[in-house]
Amino acid sequence: MRLGIDILGNVAILKFDRDKKVGEKKKIAKDFLKRHKSVRTILEKEGKFSGRLRTQKTGWLAGEKTKEALYKENGCLFRFNVDTCYFSPRLSTERDKMAKMVKKNESVLVMFGGVAPFAIIIAKHTKAGKITSVELGRECSKYAKMNVKRNKVNVEIIQGDVRKKVKGKYDRIVMARPNLKDSFLDVAFKVCKGMIHYYGFYREIDKQEMIDIINQESRKAGKKIRILRVVKAGEIGSRKYRYRADIRVN
Repeated sequence: MRLGIDILGNVAILKFDRDKKVGEKKKIAKDFLKRHKSVRTILEKEGKFSGRLRTQKTGWLAGEKTKEALYKENGCLFRFNVDTCYFSPRLSTERDKMAKMVKKNESVLVMFGGVAPFAIIIAKHTKAGKITSVELGRECSKYAKMNVKRNKVNVEIIQGDVRKKVKGKYDRIVMARPNLKDSFLDVAFKVCKGMIHYYGFYREIDKQEMIDIINQESRKAGKKIRILRVVKAGEIGSRKYRYRADIRVN
């Protein structure tokens, strides 16, 4: 039996094979609760994250009937609804790496900020200057503001479309974008005066497509750039990966 598991603090989300019966799922869920004392709720993943808001559907299996998680990562606490707010614990290492790249007094913009994990971890562990997180979803933005207060950090949360809300200039831009056709690089190039960390989703043999898109968008924007590196930032499916491109904008 293949069993996918994501543990988000008090909530665990299980993904079963399609032929698994409801009775078997509930038995596995109850056994899981007994073995993991910190987990209070077991949910079943019923669909993938989808759309610009990156929502998913889960169903209750055992424990407390809630979809609100309280999750600790890199010394920070995050509260969010697992259905309405995208949050991947598998990006924990990536968020830590990103914080280590940020330099003293840098202004940082996080596009597609979600419940603000990138922004809050950067604020908590660096001496960055102004940090701004922009998120389209109202629900995620509500939780982001709560999480900023919870972690006692200084992060500006802006709710709205990055195409309409992003202004000014930033030393470093984090683009932890949804898996959509629109790259949004045109927005980033307009406001960047240093580094862009751009995320894309590709099979290994198609990685060059990501590089081509970056170069094409930079030419359209009239920007001179240098792609310092393209690295894997996690596996998202069978032979498909999340890649991060670190781009120097001159």
